[in-house]
This record gives sequence, structure tokens and C-alpha cells, in this order.
Amino acid sequence: MKILKSLILLQALYIFLMPKVEGLKVGDIAPNFSLKNVDGKMVSLETGSNIKGYIVVFTSNSCPYSILYEDRLIALNTKYESQGYPLIAIQSNNPTTTSGDSFEEMKERATQKGFNFPYLMDADGQATVKAFGATNTPQVYILNKEDARFKVAYIGAIDNNSRNPLDATKRYVENALDQLLAGLPVETPNTKAIGCVIKH
Repeated sequence: MKILKSLILLQALYIFLMPKVEGLKVGDIAPNFSLKNVDGKMVSLETGSNIKGYIVVFTSNSCPYSILYEDRLIALNTKYESQGYPLIAIQSNNPTTTSGDSFEEMKERATQKGFNFPYLMDADGQATVKAFGATNTPQVYILNKEDARFKVAYIGAIDNNSRNPLDATKRYVENALDQLLAGLPVETPNTKAIGCVIKH
């Protein structure tokens, strides 16, 4: 318990000392990116005929919170890819400063867990993380296609219980996607992403 409290205090101090990150807000147009997937192919935001948007998740191999959400990411892609909102995960930490986040370790994790979505390395100086303004892992950006561009419809957490999905009383990402699919505005477009601070 003392170790956990110390970690929380250290993370709070790190957040306080971090320079303010500018980034996307709800309603902004998301920039395109081209990042390497664990299968070696490059992945970008495509405007295919069946694409209505994307679930972009900034995550990592090494963050305990991200690990707790891996099965939920698989479930989200299973549910929403066929409805036009595929999930894209982006490993957000600098692999030279964090242990466990190398491209080889990403490939191992994706295979071990059976990821059914692209798992990309933000290798170019973490340019995509910086462009989006992501600060934590996991952190979600739901993009909704409008006139061949992708507008940010939601930013924040996946749900309100990192420890146990069955105890989550608010499923923010699912609710937002269901509202978009129904042609409704997103009722809660911003929530606080709880997790590990992205390491630069």
C-alpha cells in the first residue's frame, strides 16, 4: 500500500512539473499519420467506403493500466470494427527511456494477447502523441468521419473502472460510439484518462 501511494505521489509530481501539452480538442480535425504496425505494414487514417471513424488508443506495453484494458480493447474492436469504427492502438512511450516498449516486445505482446487491431509504434520522435496531445496510457480519441476528414468526437477514458470491467458503471467509449452510430451528439465528449504518464 505504501509503495502504491508513493507511485501515485510521484506520478502527480511528474504531471505537475510537465510542460503543458497542446493538442487536439473535441471538434478538431485529427491529423493523419503513417506508423509501422507490428506486422511490418504502415497504417494511416484511411477513408475507405465502410469507415465511419476510428477508435484511436494511446497505450503501451509497460503500463499496468494499459495491460488491464487489453481485453477490453479487443472487445471494442470486435464490436465496432464491423460497424465502421475500427480500433487502432499506438504504443506511445519512448522505447529508449522505458523498459518493455520496444518494437520487438510490441510484436511479442500482440501475438501473446491475440490483438485483432493494428498496434503501431510512434517512432518518429513521438510526433503523433504530440500532435494529438495525449498524456496518459490508455487514452482514447474517437474520430468521426465528416466530409472525408476525421473530427474528434470524444477524448478520455475507456470506462470508469480500470480494475474490473464488470464493475464499470460508465462505459464512456461504448456510449459515445453508440450515440454516433445512432446519429446523436456525444453526451459526454470529455473524461479524464486515468493511467500512466506517457514517457518522452
